[in-house]
Amino acid sequence: MTQAVVVGSGPNGLAAAVTLAAEGVEVRVLEAAATIGGGTRSGEYTLPGLLHDECSGFHPLAVDSAFSRRIDLSRYGLTWRWPEVQYSHPLDGGRGAAARRSVPETAATLGEDGRAWQRVFGPLASRFGDVTRDFTRPLLHVPEHPIKLGRFGAYAAMPAALMARRFSTEEGRALFGGVAAHAFRPFGGPMSSAVGMALGTSAHTYGWPVAEGGSAAITTAMADLLGDLGGKIETGVRVSSIEELGDPDIVMLDTAPEAAARILGDRMPGRIARAYRRFEHGPGVFQVAFAVEGGIPWTHQDSRLAGTVHVAGSYAEVAQAERDVHAGRMPDRPFVLLGQQYLADPSRSHGDVHPVDAYAHVPTGWTGDATEAIEQQIERFAPGFRDRIVGRHTRSVEQIESSNANYVGGDIITGANTPLRLVFRPRIALDPYLTGVDGVYLCSAATPPGAGAHGMCGFNAAQSALKRLG
Repeated sequence: MTQAVVVGSGPNGLAAAVTLAAEGVEVRVLEAAATIGGGTRSGEYTLPGLLHDECSGFHPLAVDSAFSRRIDLSRYGLTWRWPEVQYSHPLDGGRGAAARRSVPETAATLGEDGRAWQRVFGPLASRFGDVTRDFTRPLLHVPEHPIKLGRFGAYAAMPAALMARRFSTEEGRALFGGVAAHAFRPFGGPMSSAVGMALGTSAHTYGWPVAEGGSAAITTAMADLLGDLGGKIETGVRVSSIEELGDPDIVMLDTAPEAAARILGDRMPGRIARAYRRFEHGPGVFQVAFAVEGGIPWTHQDSRLAGTVHVAGSYAEVAQAERDVHAGRMPDRPFVLLGQQYLADPSRSHGDVHPVDAYAHVPTGWTGDATEAIEQQIERFAPGFRDRIVGRHTRSVEQIESSNANYVGGDIITGANTPLRLVFRPRIALDPYLTGVDGVYLCSAATPPGAGAHGMCGFNAAQSALKRLG
């Protein structure tokens, strides 16, 4: 029987393992940490009974993908839940903007920018299912829907600063700027609109759902399925060399490229090893989990219904904060992404005390404490917030990297979204999953399509391995 070893049990490692096991491969997963899941772990980090997501909280690109269509995790207890408002962006004075599942409903709240929002996102949302079939694969392929992909690509190629000019109001620009900031890139660079366009369109197509019972429910469902397929998982096993794995037919590395180069050592061709060691990581994050009695008293009413809130102020403030972080400076008013997952999944709360997950963009490897800056930003748009905090749990950049070695310097997206890396991850290659070592593949979020499309990197890498096995 064909044998495979998967190093790392994040969503991509588990997706690779499940995809291989479903084809009759004998699979063993090795995880260095005591618990599996990588970026899809959850826990009671503030108070008993309150469930927080450790990293990823919303999964817009996981609902309808090649992996989810092939593997039905609902049979293993995975249930998606949606908030009423997918994401919002509060502004000073109780103003703000919000994105709903419906493009017309969103446009109707944007005043003068309603027509522009409809023109941009309406056609994309109606075709996004076809577009995702193409962009969740390596870009060097013959597209199934070239015209639809071309229209999306024309927007994605723009600098976010240029894309924002399509909107004339502060609300419209801020709503786009907040979602564009998910790229962790300055807005003036080419292709800095790509991530924002993908996530913004997905909000209108699939929504930004949460997993009932926490993101760990995704991990649990995949692990249970893997067990039914005969696969095995071992925790507390840190792999430092390929020699430790025996002689399996397939090795899947759910690791950062630098770690893959260390594990493969002299077996890896020098040119590929150099590319892996030069792999550029993006800025980091500083996280705070809050226990909030009565929820956050946003002055912008739609933010009280939003699963995700971009807490950053005006578009200009978001753009400046991202420039500062990219230049290695910690902004006084950082971009804060805040998750109110309990609005979609009330089981995460305990009575009237609710879990809130927040993180600020910070420079890579930053050693400071952003707790005060995060709380000031939230208090700015929700006066009285601090009075409602009954518990908090912080994680510094160093602690984030220690808990997940793929998050080098606190980079939770496993690689900078530069124009080159958006097209070629982790190196320029026809098959980006190949490591140059026979039978060994890289399957982490450092490979296409990157972070956010949970499971697709692992699924694609497993398909590459299966193809080579015949």
